Amino acid sequence: MADLRRNSILFFIMALGVLGLFLANVSLGSIKIPFSEVIKPFIGEYASRPSWDYIITNYRLPKAIVALLAGIALSVSGLLMQTLFRNPLAGPDVLGLSSGASLGVALVIMGSGLLPAALGLYLTSEYGLVLASVSGTFVVLLLVLGVAQRLRDTMSILITGIMFCSFTGAIVGVLSYFSPAEQLKKYTFWALGSLGNLPWQSVGILALLTLIGIIMGIACIKPLDALLMGERYAASMGINIKRSRLLIILATSLLTGCVTAFAGPISFVGLIVPHIARLLFRASNHRVLFFATLLTGAILMLACDILTQLPGTDVVLPINGITSIVGAPVVIALLIKNKKGSFR
Repeated sequence: MADLRRNSILFFIMALGVLGLFLANVSLGSIKIPFSEVIKPFIGEYASRPSWDYIITNYRLPKAIVALLAGIALSVSGLLMQTLFRNPLAGPDVLGLSSGASLGVALVIMGSGLLPAALGLYLTSEYGLVLASVSGTFVVLLLVLGVAQRLRDTMSILITGIMFCSFTGAIVGVLSYFSPAEQLKKYTFWALGSLGNLPWQSVGILALLTLIGIIMGIACIKPLDALLMGERYAASMGINIKRSRLLIILATSLLTGCVTAFAGPISFVGLIVPHIARLLFRASNHRVLFFATLLTGAILMLACDILTQLPGTDVVLPINGITSIVGAPVVIALLIKNKKGSFR
């Protein structure tokens, strides 16, 4: 009863934290806008200056929503993978999906010179890169699902995912070796990740795909609790292991793929957030842990996005750099906290 009350209070505090960080995210930027003007679009009014209204509704608000969605999607993906593989170091990119997206974008950017000018120009545009990223993710997903159908051992699927990562990484490395500096620079900027500059149409697509992935993840809560005790125990509880595994993989693929397609590969969030949620809520029950991870991921990504904006300047740091700077010390601290040198 005490744990239930404690967790309810924590959920309430974290929900307020998400709201506060979301408003702070919209309020802060290179151009100072009074908070009273920032909240006007939320209540259906226009800001006093047209320029402020444009900045809020077309740049800051979509950017904050993308940060919120990316944090939720990547964190839930990490929880699903860590439970499925019973590996605390598994992340949303463990199946090679992010690597597949990176390969698709690398082929388009670094191979555009071999294509007709008009086609190359379209493929290297914003929507062309999203299409390439989605295509790369989808191809790797089909390969992973094909392997999952043939292999009964979950760890074998994990090893296969690692091999996909190595294979796609090698191809990207070869392409980078032969590419000119301008193409390398463009690919590097994409790989560093960005939450901004997305039109409302893209934000809507990202929100829809994230919602579908979250619903699929919620449907997996019961199998996830059973899988904590091992696949044999889950099977004895009447869980269809093969179907549950495919549903978890599909949910992870959808959540990871859509974020990577629109925001680029973002590291560490899916790895560290489930562990932070476990420490905060002291729970292994996925009915609690799932939503705790969801809120923690939203808070972390919104906070990291705020840190990308250097105060008083137009400089915006890459989100991938900030998440790595924040994430690496957290992983080390978690390792040190555990006396055996491994996560629990």
